[in-house]
Amino acid sequence: MQPPAEHVHWLFATGVLLLGLLLLSEAIVGREVWRRRAWRAYLWPSLLFALGVFMWPVMVFFTNSTIHMLAHSVWAQTAMVAGAAELGLVSGKLRSEWWKLAVPVAFAVSGAAFLIHEANPWFYARSAFVHHACGWTLLIGALFPLGAAFKPRSWVFNTGYALVVVGVAVALYSSRDVAPVFRHLDPSAGVAHR
Repeated sequence: MQPPAEHVHWLFATGVLLLGLLLLSEAIVGREVWRRRAWRAYLWPSLLFALGVFMWPVMVFFTNSTIHMLAHSVWAQTAMVAGAAELGLVSGKLRSEWWKLAVPVAFAVSGAAFLIHEANPWFYARSAFVHHACGWTLLIGALFPLGAAFKPRSWVFNTGYALVVVGVAVALYSSRDVAPVFRHLDPSAGVAHR
């Protein structure tokens, strides 16, 4: 028996929220203080990589179209590459700071995937609105990790980066298959759940 899509969204929202809170904690206390305990430096890159790994079963078992399958595989790949790049930088295996660009690229590609795979307009149903909101948040929000890549001590870029991730988690928590958005539901969307 397959769980409703909203349950899968909520599970990933929990992981994304934890990721955002880890990033926010690091931004608040500063990178030097955060990394006084060596294991903390590995927390959020490991979680990002794990979210990418867990996206693969979603791609295989919870997709209903080719475009959804491609979008989920793109999310899996970009999350894993960004997480692996950050893990490589933290461990010292990767020396080039250009690897810091993996996260903004992952944000931009994920945002584009959110927008491309949602064929319905914003106010079609809540699920369409959530996909559009997440897509634009990630596309515009990619500027924060991009800025943080060039100015790693910037409180504004690091906090903005964390808040973009938290914002995506909040949007994912509001996901429902067929539910009204701002009291509007397109008649062709179907009967609202709850």
